[in-house]
Amino acid sequence: MGDFDPTGVTALIDHKAGFLRSRWRGEAPLDRLFWRDMLLVGTIVSIASSALALVLLGLKLPLWLVLAVHFLPVPYNIFLTVAVWRTAEKVGGFKAQLAMLGSALWLIATAIV
Repeated sequence: MGDFDPTGVTALIDHKAGFLRSRWRGEAPLDRLFWRDMLLVGTIVSIASSALALVLLGLKLPLWLVLAVHFLPVPYNIFLTVAVWRTAEKVGGFKAQLAMLGSALWLIATAIV
């Protein structure tokens, strides 16, 4: 057939894959990856997941479901932390070392809280 996609789904998938790929390869700017992607967006996702888990707990839903919702962002948080480390290794320097330390502490905090 052709490359025509009236829904734009293919473009959206390519964009999302490019987002993940650039971070995994260490191609995204370290500042953007650390501050925006990890600390801002990652923290918001984790807080939203925890809040939803609390609501589910209040509704007396099964504990396995509450825990699953609470820990749902953990793989994404691990991805972000590894991406920061991979990017920081490419960049090098003291600022990169601080980003690595900060990302490790952030991952621990999001997993505990």
